[in-house]
Amino acid sequence: MSVLINRNLKLFFRDKSAVLFSLLAIFIIIALYAVFLGDVWLNDSMKGLKNADVLMNTWLVAGLLSVASVTTTMGAFGVMIDDKVRKIDKDFYSAPIKRSQITVGYIGSAFLIGVIMSVITVFASEIYIVLRGGEWIAPLALIKVLLLVIFTTMTNTSIVCFIVSFFSSQSAFSTASTIIGTLIGFLTGIYLPIGALPEWVQTVIKVFPVSHAASLFRQVLMEDAMQSAFAEIPTSYLNEFKEYMGVTFHFGGYTSSPWLSILILVFTAAVFYGLSILNMSKRRW
Repeated sequence: MSVLINRNLKLFFRDKSAVLFSLLAIFIIIALYAVFLGDVWLNDSMKGLKNADVLMNTWLVAGLLSVASVTTTMGAFGVMIDDKVRKIDKDFYSAPIKRSQITVGYIGSAFLIGVIMSVITVFASEIYIVLRGGEWIAPLALIKVLLLVIFTTMTNTSIVCFIVSFFSSQSAFSTASTIIGTLIGFLTGIYLPIGALPEWVQTVIKVFPVSHAASLFRQVLMEDAMQSAFAEIPTSYLNEFKEYMGVTFHFGGYTSSPWLSILILVFTAAVFYGLSILNMSKRRW
C-alpha cells in the first residue's frame, strides 16, 4: 500500500499541469479579490474599522485554505482516473492485494497531497499577509491552523473520493472538477459573504462540511485582527460581523461552537470514507 501511495505522489507532482490546475480555483479567487471583491467590501462594509484591509486579508486566506484541500485532493484523484482509463488498475486488482487496500492507497496519496499543498498555501498566505501590512501568525495559532489543515483535508478527501468513485473517464472527471471548482467559492462564502445571501441559501451552505472548515479557519486566523478592528466598538457589532462573514454559524438562537464544527468534519469523514471504500471495493471497471 505504501508503494502505491509513493507511486501516486510521484505521478501527481511530476505532472506540473495537474498541480497548477488543482490550484486554479485559488488563483481565480485571488484574482477576483484583487481586482474587484476586495475594494467593494472595504468600501461598503468596513468603513471606520481599524486595519480593515488586514481583517479582510485574513478572511480571504481562511477561505483559500478551506478551498485548497478540496481542489488539490480532486486533482490528486486524477491519477486514479488515469489508471482506470489506461486499464492500469486492472493490473493492481489482479495482484495478490485486497481491493480495499488499493482504494486506501489512492485515498492516502490524495490526503497527503492535500495536506502538502495546503501547508504550502498556509506559508505562502502568511507571506502575503505580512507584505500587505499584517503580522506573522502566532506560534499557537499556527499549530491550530496546521491541525485544521489535517482535519479539513481528511474530510474533503473522503467527500471528493466518494464523488470520484463513480467516474471512469477523463471527461466526466474534468467536468466534475470544473463544477466543484466553481461552486466551492460560493459554499465557503468567498465570492459573497454568507450574510449577503437569502436565508434558504445560508441554510444550505451551513450544512456543508467545507463551510464549517472555512468557519474554523476564520475563527483562528481572524481572531487578532477582529479584536483590533472592533476594540472600541460594542460587542454586538462584532457578533453581527462574525455571522455576516461566516466566521460563526447561527441556527435559530444557537451559535455553533468550534467543537461542533470539528465533530461534523470527523463524522463526515468517517461516513464518506466508509462509503468510498465500499463503493470502490465492489465496483468493477
